[in-house]
Amino acid sequence: MSTDPWFTVQSIDEHTFAISEYGHWEKVHSFLLLGQKRAVLIDTGLGIGNIRRVTDELTSLPIDVFTTHVHTDHIGGHGMFADIYVHQEDRDWLVYGIQGLTIEQIRKDIGRDLSKPLPEGFNPETYTPFQGIPAGLLKDGDVIDLGGRSLKVYHTPGHSPGHLCFLEEPSGYLFTGDLLYDQTPVYAFYPSTNPADLVNSLERIAGISGVTRVFGSHNTLGLKPEILDEVKLAVHFLRERELIRFGTGIHAFKGFSIRF
Repeated sequence: MSTDPWFTVQSIDEHTFAISEYGHWEKVHSFLLLGQKRAVLIDTGLGIGNIRRVTDELTSLPIDVFTTHVHTDHIGGHGMFADIYVHQEDRDWLVYGIQGLTIEQIRKDIGRDLSKPLPEGFNPETYTPFQGIPAGLLKDGDVIDLGGRSLKVYHTPGHSPGHLCFLEEPSGYLFTGDLLYDQTPVYAFYPSTNPADLVNSLERIAGISGVTRVFGSHNTLGLKPEILDEVKLAVHFLRERELIRFGTGIHAFKGFSIRF
């Protein structure tokens, strides 16, 4: 669907697209939602390829970028868009730089374990994460109207202080960022993370009714809503055994895992 070889574009429905970077070991997904008046791009990926070229192929609507959280693999293309939104608790990371990782580690991670050639002109050794002032802030409970469809904002801290999830009704699409995905562990083991907040956030999204599909930002594209039932069991398990703290390791459940 896209002419850019770095990205894989998949249609979720006629107005919703996943823009995926399967050539990188993190297998990052960004999501483009088209309304009648505006579009929202949930995250902008790694910044290896030009995601703006892809969105321009998909829509001529003005695009707002909604940031699930300010980590390198989700803000890589932010500099290609004017209207960027983030939660207050991650704002300083966007403006002043991400906590918890050195630039040397970021550059090492961005260029390793690739299964596709890097786009011409991209050099991991000079890669620098985006920094900038957002156009505005998103807060818990906000409902954003795109014209004919809307997104509800959930503040779900833990993986980062300002992590956000987004629910579209009535489709039942729940976009969970790095709060919930499969295959590799969801994590809250860095000093900048919070295990207790992560578990509370998982419990919160597990209680959302009407979810038909869970779209995490990594690995499998689109998980069945039954994974939220497993999340409820996991929350109970972790609390009962007092495992919600740094250093308790990887905890595997049916369909996903968590690392503290």
